[in-house]
Amino acid sequence: MKYNPDVSSSRRKSRKAHFSAPSSVRRKIMSSSLSKELRAKYNTRSLPIRKDDEVRILRGKYKGREGKVTQVYRKKWVIHVDRVQRDKSNGATSPIGIHPSKVVITTIKLDKDRRAILDRKDRSKTAQPAAAEDVEMVD
Repeated sequence: MKYNPDVSSSRRKSRKAHFSAPSSVRRKIMSSSLSKELRAKYNTRSLPIRKDDEVRILRGKYKGREGKVTQVYRKKWVIHVDRVQRDKSNGATSPIGIHPSKVVITTIKLDKDRRAILDRKDRSKTAQPAAAEDVEMVD
């Protein structure tokens, strides 16, 4: 059921918008969930992935492997993880692309911008004031 008349529910238009999305939108789409420990620490489920985050692969041939993100390849919708590569016939190695939804972030590369994002997304901060107001209204 479509509620907003300004948003199309057409499969064709949705796919076109997704695959022709600009880099700034792709960053948001290419998010990964946080590990249980990080989820408890930061009260956030997911975060846009970036270079130097450490991840654990959850699906596919390389399931269970851990490594550092060496590149976020937004044009191809994949990330490259350290030591997840294949040998080519000429002896060179090429990195294997992995979709960010199939990995979990185990260590976050923190800087002031990333910390600000985590503070903004912190669900405990947004939930507590609402609960306090509800108590005040009952009194």
